[in-house]
Amino acid sequence: MPRNTNALPSSKNLLLLLLGCVVIRLLSLNLYPLMDTTEARYGEMARIMVETGNWVTPMFDYNVPFWGKPPMFTWLSSVGFSLFGITELAARLPHLLVGLGVLWLTYLLAKNHFQSRRMGLFSASVLASTFSFILISGAVTTDTALAFSITLSMVSFWFAWNKKHPIWGYLFFVGLALGMLSKGPLALVLVGISLTLWLLPNARWKKLWQALPWGYGSLLFLLIALPWYALAEYRTPGFLDYFIVGEHIKRFIIGGWQGDLYGTAHEKIRGTIWLYGLVAILPWTPIIIAQWVRLLKSGQDTQESANGFGCFLLCWLLAPLLLFTFAGNILLTYVMPALPAAALLVVHYHHQKALPSWLYGVGFITPAILIVFIGALHFHYGDARSEVNIMTSWKAQKEHADADLFYLRHRPFSAEFYSAGKALQRSRALNSWLPSQHKPFFIVQRTDSQESYPNWSCSERSQAHKETLLYCHQ
Repeated sequence: MPRNTNALPSSKNLLLLLLGCVVIRLLSLNLYPLMDTTEARYGEMARIMVETGNWVTPMFDYNVPFWGKPPMFTWLSSVGFSLFGITELAARLPHLLVGLGVLWLTYLLAKNHFQSRRMGLFSASVLASTFSFILISGAVTTDTALAFSITLSMVSFWFAWNKKHPIWGYLFFVGLALGMLSKGPLALVLVGISLTLWLLPNARWKKLWQALPWGYGSLLFLLIALPWYALAEYRTPGFLDYFIVGEHIKRFIIGGWQGDLYGTAHEKIRGTIWLYGLVAILPWTPIIIAQWVRLLKSGQDTQESANGFGCFLLCWLLAPLLLFTFAGNILLTYVMPALPAAALLVVHYHHQKALPSWLYGVGFITPAILIVFIGALHFHYGDARSEVNIMTSWKAQKEHADADLFYLRHRPFSAEFYSAGKALQRSRALNSWLPSQHKPFFIVQRTDSQESYPNWSCSERSQAHKETLLYCHQ
């Protein structure tokens, strides 16, 4: 049983925090549009997958294969579209459900280790109220599926190591396989770094070969992950070279990598991932730091239990931060796999040296921020970075079914999604396409654009976000 039980937040408050974050996020899923670039891009890939029936290769555009990521993120939203139609809720709900799976695994590990359901609830509520976790879990991204895969492998490893039910040894390999289908070899690397850091001290590695079912587990891993990779390469030759060499080696070591086929690389100063880590764990970052300092001063940071649970969590937390320290192309979402470990560390440190329970009320900041943030998006305060409004105006035009739809110069992904793939991009060099255009067309251009279309009669139909929708006919 945990020490200082009376210093724990009440089960009622923990449950209120957990449900508050989850319910608010669930209710928010359909309240704002898919935003450029990530959500709209991935949502459009899922829409194309459902429309074309091609469930093997995600498509960047019709007949343009997307080699940048494995298909798990597309499969999730595609299942949502198949069940509920093409809506924001359908795109996001499967990702949130995967996030709930991460919460459950976190609860399970804490409950088992501390032999206390309350401590399990404590861990899950801390994770749910980590603002970046609950926000990303309800977004169309690759990172929630990756976080689930890594959490499944890490939790399963701990249970297998401590001789729980034999199934956990096999679930470790299932987690690795799902990671390969979520974001590729990165999952193996992150789990590998975590376990290597933990196994090397005290010669723990000597027990590794008895802890897991390496033979049948590896076979299970291959049976789950390998078929898709083989089929993807067969369907679109060149995939493996781009994805393995380009996305996992060149993108990692070359800042501003120019080989990206699908956008621009996210070049950042080396080491920025640590700043992202501090931000991603909010509002719990100050408590983790303060607790670590308190334990360091009292010498309790070295008073680990014989099984090394605290060190295990720390290695899990540090793995993505260490890996991406020298990477030039990173995003805040790359910290996502570390967040379950961060939540468990908050509870573990409390178990070692309790803080007053009222301090943990900081978690209630998150549902309040969620309400403000989602409300601002829903009521159009600030830039939602989505073409949903002008596409809604386009659909309301009586001519929209019989006319083409163009974007001058740049076509955002959200325009593709909300036009069901009808929006096409056209160059400002009008002589490259206008002379061969015979069908009436709508065209979206910047409001301050001076473009005109000779021999066509054009009228303004709508304006939104500094863009104008024109209808042109001869």
